[in-house]
Amino acid sequence: MITIFPANHHQIIKKNFNHNLTIDKKNKMDTRSLEKAGLTKNESLVYSALLEIGPKTASTLARRTGLHRRLVYDITERLIKKGLVSYIIENGKKVFQASNPQRFIEIIKEKENSINKIMPQMVDLFNQEKDKPVQETKFFKGIEGLKSVFEDQLATKKEILVIGASPIAYEIMDIYFHWFNKKRIKSGIKTKLIFSKTKKKFRFGLSEIKYLPEKYSSDMAINIYGDKVAIILWKKEKPIAILIKDYEIADAYKKHFEVMWKISHK
Repeated sequence: MITIFPANHHQIIKKNFNHNLTIDKKNKMDTRSLEKAGLTKNESLVYSALLEIGPKTASTLARRTGLHRRLVYDITERLIKKGLVSYIIENGKKVFQASNPQRFIEIIKEKENSINKIMPQMVDLFNQEKDKPVQETKFFKGIEGLKSVFEDQLATKKEILVIGASPIAYEIMDIYFHWFNKKRIKSGIKTKLIFSKTKKKFRFGLSEIKYLPEKYSSDMAINIYGDKVAIILWKKEKPIAILIKDYEIADAYKKHFEVMWKISHK
């Protein structure tokens, strides 16, 4: 029997091929979500290819994904162990097929159950580490750096004790301190400040203020709050601060503050 093709059969074949290729591109999956679900990039490529084109041999998958055939075998083996791929033998060849995507939900639940089993132990270890005293020293430079120190004081939400509160600070960061004090008062954070004696009298909400004789004036201030001590040098050009996180050091400075508070005057 002789098959007679129409004169334009080459154009028809080409048109159908291009049509199929267009559909194929439209159906192609974005594999990034599979990677986020725990698959490697290559595993995602192979699994999504099986979903898109159905059961196929390793050779076909290699052409589809651009991966080497030997690598495809390694990948399908890993996916089989995860329960995401299975295979049948046809004409002596393995034909791989994708498992139901609901398997991903089961995998996530299995991982969640595994984590839940050891969660109490992990929480205990975390709390033990958290209870250990932490020592930390940080350095800050410039106005933006100092803002970080003062915002840490707001975040700590503990009473703030200040030795050597300097009027220069309010010259350098006047607008910021108006905002800072509003936030502090709103958060109910009290302060005690020891200024060097000055003609100007300071008043702030939720604050007690005392003064030392002018001869003790300095551009350095010490802010004590929680388990932290901030030593600040109020230089007009570039103020600097050293922030120390240590319970014993903070406690020692609090005791020093109490002594200074007793000898200061309102």
